[in-house]
Amino acid sequence: MTARQRVRIIAGKWRSRLLTFPTVQGLRPTGDRIRETLFNWLAPNIAGSSCLDLFSGSGALCFEALSRGAAECLALEQNPQALATLTANKTLLGAAELTIRRADTVSHLSKRPDKPFDIAFIDPPFELNLLTQVCALLEANHWLASNSLIYCELSARHNSFAPPANWRVARSKTAGEVHYILYSRIEPAALFE
Repeated sequence: MTARQRVRIIAGKWRSRLLTFPTVQGLRPTGDRIRETLFNWLAPNIAGSSCLDLFSGSGALCFEALSRGAAECLALEQNPQALATLTANKTLLGAAELTIRRADTVSHLSKRPDKPFDIAFIDPPFELNLLTQVCALLEANHWLASNSLIYCELSARHNSFAPPANWRVARSKTAGEVHYILYSRIEPAALFE
């Protein structure tokens, strides 16, 4: 039997609801303090937005976004235990706006989406060192809307991340071992105007 942990939704329609998630290697939910800061940064943009939660894990980011008024969210997760818990939490909250896909994120991003997303959450397990590759795929395959916001979470100690050239740091902070950054995307053509 896998041990269960809990994460609390901070604000919005599901405020203070506790969600469980399994203990899975590499699964490291975004902490309450970091999530609160992130969603304060996103506050002017979250209502009605279309969100993409890569490496969804506990679902802390996608459920928080939907709780605060995002119109929809696509969550990608590969681990079967985490996926089962995401699905159970979706049912528990009645989160019809959430689409969950069992997918390897890198393979999934190699295809083009039906439509681009306004906000992307990228929080892969640190040891996989996938951040640069995943962000390049988001750009190359048109996953992001023209003025989208992209949240990246990475290790504060081992950082070799190179974001796409057309991403600009909007906000960034460090909390313990975690460095977190909110980027704003500029259309590549606009860089040369």
